[in-house]
Formats: sequence, C-alpha cells, structure tokens
Amino acid sequence: MTVAEMKEQVCRYAKLCYEQKLFAGTSGNLSVFNGEVMAITPTSVPYETIVPEDMVVMKTDGTVLEGHYRPSSEWRMHAEIYRAMPDVRAEVHTHSPYASAFAVNHLAIPDILIQMKPILGGDIPLAQFAPQGTREVGLEAVKVLKGRFACLLANHGVLAVGETLEEAHLRAVYVEDAARICSIAMQQGKVYGLR
Repeated sequence: MTVAEMKEQVCRYAKLCYEQKLFAGTSGNLSVFNGEVMAITPTSVPYETIVPEDMVVMKTDGTVLEGHYRPSSEWRMHAEIYRAMPDVRAEVHTHSPYASAFAVNHLAIPDILIQMKPILGGDIPLAQFAPQGTREVGLEAVKVLKGRFACLLANHGVLAVGETLEEAHLRAVYVEDAARICSIAMQQGKVYGLR
C-alpha cells in the first residue's frame, strides 16, 4: 500500500466512524501502518471536513514526515501497539458510548455473543488507566490484548486492532454492539456468558 493509499484509507474510515457515532466531535483516532510509517488522523480537526491530505504520516518514534496538522494526541499509543504486536497493521480508537460506559465502570465485557470469539477473540478486557497521550496507554493495552483483538481503556474508550483497517473498524463496531447488548441484558437480569 502506498502512502497516498494509506492516507485515503485513514480519511475514509475516520469519516465512517464519525457517521456511525463511534467518534463524537473530534474525539477518537485511527491509523494504518506499513511496517515503516503510519498514517494517522490529525488532532482536533472536524471529521466532516477532513481530506486525505490532512492525514499525518509519521514514524513510530514521533518523526512527522507529511502533514500540515499535528498528529492525534494518541499517536504514542498507536506506536506502542505497532512495536509490541507485529501482526497489527491498523488501529481504531473510539469513544463509543456503550463501550466507554463499561470502561468508566471498570468492567470488562463478558463473552456473551457467539460472534465475539471469532471476531474479537472472546471477552473484551479492561486495560488499566493511563494518562491520555502517553505511551503508557499503549503499554497497558498490550498487556490485555494477548489473544484479543479489542480492549477497553479505563475511563477512556475502546481500542480495536487488526491486520487491515477494515478489520480493525469491524471489530470496533462489534465492541460497541456487544456493549450495547450487554448493557440492555444487565438491566433485564443476570447475564450469562458463553462457556
């Protein structure tokens, strides 16, 4: 994938996440990595107005190669995931409401739906809190992503990963869907996880 294709893809999926209400305002971010550089959403730019040229191309050490905006404040988290998980080539970080509510309550989402195991790896674990914008956010996520493709970030939101941006995005969608269904089920009575 060329850098131009990476930027186009990041822009397209960022707009899609915004339309699907996985992002609100200018919150949330996503990136794709080709093994050498990552293309990532810019910080504090409205998703309704972004174009591929607004995406930031950078190395995982923080060196910006292309872009007229600053990269997402969570670029360090993205970089840590790419360094620690070589199979991951895309990340979607959302503040989707139902899943973020579980993160605020410091609750993992149990393995309650048949599609969770094949798509997400099972339950959706909770990564310990780390201050926004620090590499520790990524380090805490790595700890719980073993055998999983998504996790909750305590008091923060969701991180979904994949080999492609399409895959990471789909997983972010499934996390929010599982959180919504689990939330409704908890109001109705006891929740039974899969065995």
